[in-house]
Amino acid sequence: MSAEVNRASDAQPLCVLIIDDHTLFRSGLKELLERRGIEVVGTTGDGEEGCVLAQELEPDVILLDVRMPGMGGLTVLERLTEAGVKTPVLMLTTSTEDKDLIASVRGGAKGYLLKDLEPDDLIGSLRKVMAGERAIAPEMAGVLARVVHGDEPVSDSDDRFAELTPREMEILCHLAQGESNKEIARELGISNGTVKLHVRAILRKLRVRSRVEAAVLAVEEGIGTRKQN
Repeated sequence: MSAEVNRASDAQPLCVLIIDDHTLFRSGLKELLERRGIEVVGTTGDGEEGCVLAQELEPDVILLDVRMPGMGGLTVLERLTEAGVKTPVLMLTTSTEDKDLIASVRGGAKGYLLKDLEPDDLIGSLRKVMAGERAIAPEMAGVLARVVHGDEPVSDSDDRFAELTPREMEILCHLAQGESNKEIARELGISNGTVKLHVRAILRKLRVRSRVEAAVLAVEEGIGTRKQN
């Protein structure tokens, strides 16, 4: 295992851990982020070592590849959850497979990005995740819209959706379309703070941990399409 750890003496506003098995990509990504004022506290190409570093370094965000030899990204997600790691995880991958996106969301990832994205989009996504938003590659938003039934059945989903108020259901439809709080607030003519309160209530009633999971549930139930009707 070959991990690179770097903790600067002056705290940066955002600290990132990179877990990716491609050495050149790790190196280039580290340089790119640091040029943008983001501190990369560690990099590794080994999933097991990544789990250890995540607990030791306590970064603000973890950038995690899906497909890696040995312990893959989805297993890393599972291990981090079992270890009680609360750091948000942003998947950064070349995989456009439906099953990888759904499994990542189910595993607790806060976002799913493709490696061909623009640098500014990556930085923006990191900021969104830190602000409690989700970050999904536009290409994968289309995948979500097509996934009416996921790989895993959703138990007692009807009962959970029945608990939502009409306004919460309306906002859930917007979440399923991949819209941010600001976009929802603008479309519905309400404040950003009000949207946040509704989103919290939606997560609680659906018994999920993130906006991404709520959106996937909605898409699986066909709720996301109702916004257009």
